[in-house]
Amino acid sequence: MPKPPTHVSIQAPARLHLGFIDISGASGRKFGSIGVAIEDIATRLTVYPSQTPHAYGPSAEKALAALKKLEAALQPPGSAAIEIESAIPEHVGLGSGTQMALAIGTALIRLYGLPITPRALAPLIERGARSGIGLASFEQGGLIVDGGRGPDTVSPPVVARLPIPQEWRFLLVFDSRGQGLHGTPEINAFRALPPFPEHEAARLSHLILMQTLPALAENQIGAFGAGITEIQRSVGDYFAPAQGGRFTSQDVAAALTWLETQGAVGLGQSSWGPTGFCLAASESEAQRLVEAARKLDAGTHLEFVIARPRNRGADVRLAAPLADAHPAHA
Repeated sequence: MPKPPTHVSIQAPARLHLGFIDISGASGRKFGSIGVAIEDIATRLTVYPSQTPHAYGPSAEKALAALKKLEAALQPPGSAAIEIESAIPEHVGLGSGTQMALAIGTALIRLYGLPITPRALAPLIERGARSGIGLASFEQGGLIVDGGRGPDTVSPPVVARLPIPQEWRFLLVFDSRGQGLHGTPEINAFRALPPFPEHEAARLSHLILMQTLPALAENQIGAFGAGITEIQRSVGDYFAPAQGGRFTSQDVAAALTWLETQGAVGLGQSSWGPTGFCLAASESEAQRLVEAARKLDAGTHLEFVIARPRNRGADVRLAAPLADAHPAHA
């Protein structure tokens, strides 16, 4: 029998949630999502076997909470020490909690040879309750459409997946003053919102199937971006009573409106924000837009970041067994 690895290193990508399809489930399946994995913002960590749980580095408290929940669900024969090199920013719409939990859970599976797949982790750790984009980004990357939740769904299934052209770039607009809804306020917001109109769910489904996905398959960034912008307008207006408008941050909204006048396409907000996004056709075009936006917004609380599309899932690296255990985590 092969010896277990001495440690497991994982890089889990951030994701952009581009919108829901049928939030109320008039068709019998609730939610359904479209989203995309991105490079350049990721949770990077290394997990070692340990007798007691430890976590070090950015978002260590979140990592430790995820580890304890995973241990309760998986019952591994030992615990883990987690060294975090970088963490996706929390509660800004990039899927930080899901990626952290999946990374740690996958590491435990590999360290201890547990008979479970990463996809099966999601319901055990209360992830993927509405959207399957975070799980699918961890598994395979690219642009993903999930089929929402039916009566017997364990985790939302991927019903479409396409690669994003490598030359395209996402421009992210961060607002350092706040966070998006999460936890109990997020649950309460979903409960308080009215039913999502059935005709609008049908329109969004048609828009995704007959415009957004074909445009991506044919590398037509203008048509693809127009579809994403329209999805975002619809979903943003529906969530407006809970988040104070189509966007959580009105300054992010103003920056995106200006970027659109300069040629950006595919405008929106990821999840509850406040992070906004748009698309450019190339690195040089993205650099031009960001440099102009920074000059226009110099000295304020907005930050502009360029992110590449990611067409693969998480990177998982196993270290070969050594003669001696890692001394810092024995």
